[in-house]
Amino acid sequence: MPHRVAVLALDGLLPFELGIPHRIFGRSLSPGPGNRGEKLYEVVTCSVRPPGPVRTDSDYAILVEHGPEALATADTVVVPASYELGPVFEEGRLTEELAAAFARIRPGTRMVSICTGSYVLAAAGCLDGRPATTHWSAADHFQRTFPQVRVDPDVLFVDDGDVLTSAGVAAGIDLCLHLVRRDHGSAVANEIARRTVVPPYRDGGQAQFIHRPVPEPQFATTTAARAWALGRLDRPILLRDMAQQESMSVRTFTRRFREEVGASPGQWLTRQRVERARHLLESSDLSVDQVARTSGFGTATSLRQHFQAALGVPPTVYRRTFRTSAESA
Repeated sequence: MPHRVAVLALDGLLPFELGIPHRIFGRSLSPGPGNRGEKLYEVVTCSVRPPGPVRTDSDYAILVEHGPEALATADTVVVPASYELGPVFEEGRLTEELAAAFARIRPGTRMVSICTGSYVLAAAGCLDGRPATTHWSAADHFQRTFPQVRVDPDVLFVDDGDVLTSAGVAAGIDLCLHLVRRDHGSAVANEIARRTVVPPYRDGGQAQFIHRPVPEPQFATTTAARAWALGRLDRPILLRDMAQQESMSVRTFTRRFREEVGASPGQWLTRQRVERARHLLESSDLSVDQVARTSGFGTATSLRQHFQAALGVPPTVYRRTFRTSAESA
C-alpha cells in the first residue's frame, strides 16, 4: 500500500504551500521503465470540518472533499501555513475544531509542518522539548509563544525523526524532497526534483535568509564553469581552470561566483563532492576508498573529514543508516 499523506487545509491557507506535498509526494514513483513505476504515496487533502469550502489568503476558496476523519488513516500528516490561526498564533492553543481533529491522529504518525504550520504542531504539544524551525520572520514570536520548543531560526528545515518542521514557502519543497529521499533514496528524490525543476537537495542546515543584495544584471555568468566542474568532480579542479572556462580573471570570477551562488568556488565544489559521495554511498556498493576517488576527495581520510563536517556522521555510518531506513520503508 502507498504511504498515505494527509494534508490539513486550514482557513487562510496559502495555496502554494498547500500544493507542495501534492506535487512532491503525489508525483513520486518507484523506479520503472518509461516512468511507469508505482505511486509511492497517496495524498489526500482534509479539513477540520466536514467536506466543503476552505478559505485561502487569495481571492478564492478551495473545495476540500475530506473531513478530519482522513487524519485517522494517515501515515504522515502535513500542516501548511495559514494566515488565520487565531488563538493558535495569539495564545498558543488549539481551537476546539483543531483539537478534535488532532485527537483522530494515530500514535506514531509522522508529523510535518510547512512554514508557520509549526504553530499548530507546537500548540498540539508535538514539539515540546524538540528542535524545530519556522519562517525566520516569525521565529522570535514563535519562541515566546512556545518556550518549551528549541527553536532554530536559521535553518531550512529540522528533521527530528517522526516530527519535521520547515521554514517558509520554498523550504517546504526542500523538506518534502528530503522525506522522499529518506523514505525511498536519492534516485527517486532526484527524479521528482528534476520533473519539478528544483534543486534536488538543499541541506536543512543552510541559512534561511542571507543578507546579500541581488547583483546587478550582467552578461557574464559562471554557469558554464559550474557545468564544466560538475562533469569532472573526480579530478583535481583549480580555481584558475574554472575562471578560464568563462574567460575571466580569478579575482573577477570569484566575485561573480559569490554573487550568483552565495558561496566561494571552493565551498561550492566541496558541497557538490559531498553530494556525489552521498549518492554513491546510497546507490552503489563501491568501497569508501572508491567513493572518495570517484567524488573527488582522493582519499578515504579526506572524504571522512568533509563528510563528517557536512553531515555530522562518517560515510560508513551514513551508508548503514540510510540502507537500514530504506529497507524498512
